[in-house]
Amino acid sequence: MKKILVANRGEIALRVMKTAKKMGIKTVAVFSEADRNAPHVRFADEAVCIGPAPSNQSYLLADKIIEVAKSLYVDAIHPGYGFLSENASFSQKVEDSGLTFIGPKAHSIEVMGSKLAAKDTVKAYNIPMVPGIDKAITDVDKAKKVAEEIGFPILIKASAGGGGKGMRVVNSVEDFESQMNRAVSEAISSFGDGSVFIEKYVTSPRHIEIQIIADTHGNTVHLFERECSVQRRHQKVVEEAPSAVLTPELRAQMGEAAVKVAKSCDFIGAGTIEFLLDENLNFYFLEMNTRLQVEHPVSEIITGLDLVELQIKVARGETLPFAQEDLSIKGHALELRVYAEDSLNDFLPSVGKLITYKLPSGEGIRVDNGFEEGMDIPIYYDPMLAKLITYGKNREEAIELMIKAIEDYEVVGVETTLPFGKFVCEHEAFTSGNFDTHFVKKHYQPAILEEQSEKEAKIAALIALKQYLKDKQLLRLPN
Repeated sequence: MKKILVANRGEIALRVMKTAKKMGIKTVAVFSEADRNAPHVRFADEAVCIGPAPSNQSYLLADKIIEVAKSLYVDAIHPGYGFLSENASFSQKVEDSGLTFIGPKAHSIEVMGSKLAAKDTVKAYNIPMVPGIDKAITDVDKAKKVAEEIGFPILIKASAGGGGKGMRVVNSVEDFESQMNRAVSEAISSFGDGSVFIEKYVTSPRHIEIQIIADTHGNTVHLFERECSVQRRHQKVVEEAPSAVLTPELRAQMGEAAVKVAKSCDFIGAGTIEFLLDENLNFYFLEMNTRLQVEHPVSEIITGLDLVELQIKVARGETLPFAQEDLSIKGHALELRVYAEDSLNDFLPSVGKLITYKLPSGEGIRVDNGFEEGMDIPIYYDPMLAKLITYGKNREEAIELMIKAIEDYEVVGVETTLPFGKFVCEHEAFTSGNFDTHFVKKHYQPAILEEQSEKEAKIAALIALKQYLKDKQLLRLPN
């Protein structure tokens, strides 16, 4: 494998390219007109513009990307995450064109891309599941009857869903019909598929996921867990590894279950199995993501492994260089997704120019970044600027270092989730480990953050004034 095309943009494109370079592999970037001056374009050995800014005219053009790859004599395509990374048709087209897809086979992506198909596939492996129905339902009266049998509150979920779309929590039978109609409508508009299913709503869940890696020689191992419970709009913002609540016994059980899920669909490559953990530490299979996760750096840090390197080696047909018993957890890692969002205004995207953009650095700090000072934030894509990752000997050390790194991160021109990240790291519910996926709803009050920002601004102004008066005084002193 001498040349790889990275079918993505931003920090993940750079992340993949850096590992490829380390392995002596040349890289090709594809980019939209909006990303012409992006860092990933300059970093690659070759770069090709594939269309206008909207992703459906650029980054989602499977045939165009394959055409570019073949014209430049590329050996393999790495999809990153998002865009075409979980598109079974793209995986198959890449393989059919004689190139290597750095990811799973189309069959695995297809099966795990449908929550219903995934549940059906893993049920033979005795994996715990949330009580509910495992088939699509559209008849409202029949669905209402099922919901009453399961017992409220219940969750209506789009089978093809993701990112919280097509999902509705229903607390009573009176609200059921309207919420189901909304869920179906949202599922159709977001995914072109109105299939929904119903399951019991776990009231205080934690979101725990297990990273797995599998080769083409029948070896599948897990790389322990990530805690992803701090979310807004059902999307993760703060992640860590390991979880503060898993015992070694529970970790082993969940890891074993994750390996079984991967084997159930003949999975190859790096993937993640997601579970819900209730207040009694019972875990339930949620779904599988058949790609590299945004939060993969925390798993890399606690295991000392490079997941992109492993993906490439597996795609080349190599055997995993370790067994499960060779792996252990070292220290603690924390990740904050730095989004261009206004955390004081319901996390709405913040568009503008990065007038000042300075990254923190130092021992135990890693920034997977996709932007530079002076760049505009495009409105066409996910608003994530970077991922801020810290590592410590223990959880307390990783949290303290995260707070310091957030304070050292300088951004002027757009609002970001940095203040929110600091709020989380300083909150007693988070530091104690006693939190769940409702952290934002239960604890986050933008007014407190606003007050804190104003206080910090006043202190900065007073310090500046004091320095100004001191400098003025010095200038008046005689020689």
